[in-house]
Amino acid sequence: MSFLHGINSPKDLKQIRRVDLPKVSKEIRSTIIEACSLNGGHLGASLGATDLIVALHYVFNMPQDKMIWDVGHQAYAHKALTGRKDRLNTLRKTNGLSGFPKRDESPYDTFGTAHASTGISAALGVKTAKSLKGKKDNVVVVVGDGGLTGGLSYEGLNQAGHLKDNLIVVLNDNGMSIAQNVGAITQFLTKRASSELYEKSRQELKNLLSVISEHGVPLLRPIEKIRKSLKSLFSSGIFFESLGFRYLGPFDGHDIETMVDVFENLKHDENRSPVLVHVITQKGKGYAPAENDPLASHGVKPFDIETGKSLPQKKAQAPSYTNVFAQALIKCAQEDQSIVGITAAMSSGTGIDLFQKEFPNRTFDVGIAEQHATVFAAGLATEGIKPACAIYSTFLQRAFDPIIHDVALQNLPVHFFLDRSGFVGDDGATHHGVFDVSYLRCIPNMVIMAPKDENELQHMVKTSFEQNQPTVVRYPRGNGVGVHMDETLKSLPI
Repeated sequence: MSFLHGINSPKDLKQIRRVDLPKVSKEIRSTIIEACSLNGGHLGASLGATDLIVALHYVFNMPQDKMIWDVGHQAYAHKALTGRKDRLNTLRKTNGLSGFPKRDESPYDTFGTAHASTGISAALGVKTAKSLKGKKDNVVVVVGDGGLTGGLSYEGLNQAGHLKDNLIVVLNDNGMSIAQNVGAITQFLTKRASSELYEKSRQELKNLLSVISEHGVPLLRPIEKIRKSLKSLFSSGIFFESLGFRYLGPFDGHDIETMVDVFENLKHDENRSPVLVHVITQKGKGYAPAENDPLASHGVKPFDIETGKSLPQKKAQAPSYTNVFAQALIKCAQEDQSIVGITAAMSSGTGIDLFQKEFPNRTFDVGIAEQHATVFAAGLATEGIKPACAIYSTFLQRAFDPIIHDVALQNLPVHFFLDRSGFVGDDGATHHGVFDVSYLRCIPNMVIMAPKDENELQHMVKTSFEQNQPTVVRYPRGNGVGVHMDETLKSLPI
């Protein structure tokens, strides 16, 4: 019996018995796996979030209630449940479904999101607008733990805690963004909540509370206070509660029954303060190849479902621009000890992972924080260090002000290497690097370079480090044109 076949909207989902919801999730996962095997896509995150999404749509009344996604590559199940299941096999294709939430694609896509850390601010705006109009509709935002490495998330949390409106923030914590998460925030989130002592104490206290409740012992309120203290002591709750949020969790994000109970309680909760629901999920859940290699399963090319291995591609006759940049950077760094590599959570995508293997102590992954990466690099440059900031063109847009204020106006030699400049194809408009020439040419003291081929790119890498001023080298996604590669790097005239 197929449950998904009869689901064309969340209203249809609500007609299904709660006990059958895991079967719905299983069918959705199969549909996602099939679609990604044909077209590629963001497989791991969407599989991990499927149970959570089923629970959210089962409880809340979308689209009257609003659901907003941070980034959005975890939202394939959301698309499947909102009338788009039969078009999932068109994901990332011309005239097909977008790989991210898109307002003009569906009334269930409240806000378009493809870059991280925007969700909380957007959701707070939606919730505040509803409150101004006297509406009590629920507003839910699902943000990944990777999104919390971006400062914009904390600007949103700060304002939400101040306004004290009942925004629901669901932290979908799978321990990864694209690669493994980095930074103190991630360690803070996971260290206590995952400890053996916390889990043991939590279970014992849960059992004790159950016994007390069954026998009507009038010690429930003191015991509940102890439970809350335990939660604050061992989990990340104290951090969010200090910002004005109620903290619930961490919960197993694959236990749909529990998720439904949690969200049902929140749906009818009269408490007006914002709440953060901490949910633990597994990236790639339900598909062994994705579970075993969550990094590779983040963004996949067409693959064989049985093995999980990518289908054979036409062998490239030339190296990728990303690899050419990485090898040239390594060559330069071997001769110049002052060169360091910086990435904003995109080490493999930019080639900085190759640099890191050679120079682990000279590599810095700052998380999803392009503004910080830029100002951090500026600080390094004041001390004679030569920072190589390898960032996707579309992501560097987020650092426009620091490029002007902290780099260019001080004429500091920060060197930006913009991967994915120009069109990028599958990921669509949000990821096209088509604005960099426009927004960088107007900035004083900036040297901009664009290679005509991969050989010129490697020489531009060397040339950039020879300039005592800000530089940008922009190059496309994909492979070079197959020209001869010079063995020795040389300087190019500016």
